[in-house]
Amino acid sequence: MKVDESEVSNADEAPFEDNAAPVEKAEQKNDKKKADKADKADNDEPQGPGFDELDLPDEVVAAVTKVGYESPSPIQAATIPTLMSGRDVVGLAQTGTGKTAAFALPVLARIDRKVRAPQALVLAPTRELALQVADSFQSFADHLGGISVLPIYGGQSYGIQLSGLRRGAQVIVGTPGRVIDHLQKGSLDISDLRFLVLDEADEMLNMGFQEDVERILADTPAEKQVALFSATMPAAIRRLSKQYLNDPQEITVKSQTRTADNIRQRFLMTAHRNKLDALTRVLEVEEFEAMIVFVRTKHETEELAEKLRARGFTAAAINGDIAQNQRERTIDQLKNGRLDILVATDVAARGLDVDRISHVVNFDIPHDTESYVHRIGRTGRAGRSGEALLFVTPREGRLLRSIERATKSTLHEMTPPSVDEVNDSRKSKFMDAITEALADDQVPVFRELIQSYADEHDTPLADIAAALAASSQNGDFLMKEPPRRKRDDRDGRGRDSREGRGRFEEDRGGRGVRDRRSDHAARKAERAEFTRDGMSKFRISVGRRQHVRPGAIVGAIANEGGLTSKDFGHIDIRGDHTLVELPANMPQQVFENLKDTRISGQLIHITPDDGTNVDDGSHAYDDRDDRRGGGRGGRGGFRGGRGGDDRGGRGGYRGGRGRDDDDRGGRGGRGGYRGGRDDERGGRGGYRGGRGGDERGGRGGYRGGRDY
Repeated sequence: MKVDESEVSNADEAPFEDNAAPVEKAEQKNDKKKADKADKADNDEPQGPGFDELDLPDEVVAAVTKVGYESPSPIQAATIPTLMSGRDVVGLAQTGTGKTAAFALPVLARIDRKVRAPQALVLAPTRELALQVADSFQSFADHLGGISVLPIYGGQSYGIQLSGLRRGAQVIVGTPGRVIDHLQKGSLDISDLRFLVLDEADEMLNMGFQEDVERILADTPAEKQVALFSATMPAAIRRLSKQYLNDPQEITVKSQTRTADNIRQRFLMTAHRNKLDALTRVLEVEEFEAMIVFVRTKHETEELAEKLRARGFTAAAINGDIAQNQRERTIDQLKNGRLDILVATDVAARGLDVDRISHVVNFDIPHDTESYVHRIGRTGRAGRSGEALLFVTPREGRLLRSIERATKSTLHEMTPPSVDEVNDSRKSKFMDAITEALADDQVPVFRELIQSYADEHDTPLADIAAALAASSQNGDFLMKEPPRRKRDDRDGRGRDSREGRGRFEEDRGGRGVRDRRSDHAARKAERAEFTRDGMSKFRISVGRRQHVRPGAIVGAIANEGGLTSKDFGHIDIRGDHTLVELPANMPQQVFENLKDTRISGQLIHITPDDGTNVDDGSHAYDDRDDRRGGGRGGRGGFRGGRGGDDRGGRGGYRGGRGRDDDDRGGRGGRGGYRGGRDDERGGRGGYRGGRGGDERGGRGGYRGGRDY
């Protein structure tokens, strides 16, 4: 069944039985909420349903409000009631439309908190998306209690993931390769899985994960609810939906993506802890008439407005809790120039139309692209030009790219104003203030007093003027360079400061849902920007001899380098190396992030290809040939022993020589990963020798974990 978002109606569908309430009581409750909502509604813009009208339990609605969501996006309004009814869903929506909350909230609402075992599995194509989705789940779960969320992905220590699984995580968010690794080792048990979500399914298939995804789907229980989200509906996704989903409801949402041409859009990359300092510098240096600063929650409006007032700016907050008469007074002050900065939430700013608003600042990145479009539409009114500035933390780089793709616009990076720029601005404003004050009719009176003081105390007039200026300041007039943070490498957690960014270093924040030591490279890679005007060949030091597949190459480089499948051109797998076409102007940071990347257990050593590389005698072949193998070599090794002593046995021996080649087969990897406590079994042994071409790859014991 296919329905458009505007046609979705779940009024006649029974809610999920665990959360059902008497009909009369529910209707009375909804009537009251609708009435309250109508009282607060702004007549300038239509109001959609609230989260409290989507069949969600009250505690989930409260968690949503605490996180900062005020009203559901179209994909959320259409999807949540359907998932709450227990029906499978196929959602066609672009990234940035708020689809994560569309499936996260129904899943969290229906998790059995008494059961400490995986109940929901979310598959994501890349490590960065898995972390982003897990963060979103955790932000809601933090306000619910009793729900554990665990991301599992390549590049992170197995120990951390095994520990989280042993503790009974109920929501697993992972990449296909690492999920299969845990399934093979027996560390992930999905026999009681109730919910399965495929996020960005088309991207997963584009990256070569179709076989892995289908394998995971085949291992899940027949009785489960499935939600599939994709930006497009190619034939492979349609086939996947027909084979593995049960009469899904198809929901198509087109986001509003048009932005005005007269608005200049920029973004500023900074750590979360430095956002206030960065905003203060922008306010000091930028020439603006009036400004709206958008944040996510009501509490943050009050908090930020107070901090800005303490720094000398005229700022006020508006949110849904402010009375209508106070809101009107605040807007009047903004219109007549008595107020310059308004700190607001999305809902509170609806219908706001003030011509003198020259700047819109997204202090918190919006949850979806539609909110972004609505926000920046508050400037550039009446034919005037406008400025839109988006604050982005390193972990939010993916959301920035989603906004750019959805709005078909490019946001140009703004460098945070330096200390010298701030001080130059302060000096200039001080000079202007002197010029303006000289016109005051009180000047002659004070001139006589100052001259008298100078004669009596034999003090130069310049010193007296400087003393008066200093006495009028609250604190230091000139900004000082902040002390450099000591960035020693503590257990690998150090971060390199961004070149040329002053104190605006990378964000170290994040909840306990992620491993901070292992994913810092991914957060740096969020900032990689490419111009798509050419490709170059790069050489990596793994090839047919290591039994690599194109999907493994794309998955590893994309995850570690912050790329997407669209960034890859032709992949030419040769005997001892591979030539890969990638964007010609990739920043050096990408190569830094790829330094420790491994495929089939071997470092890739990515370097530009100068055309002089000589192969080892093996003929080059198209990446399609990699899917066909030759005969199998000798067995590699044996399964790792039991982990009673907290350590599994070492894995297989090196695979035997192939019959048709003098090269050795694939090396058996180390034997089990560290066995769990309570005499749990150690992991199974090494990496599987891939299927060879002319040489026969050794069979390296049982298949070990992937490196990506």
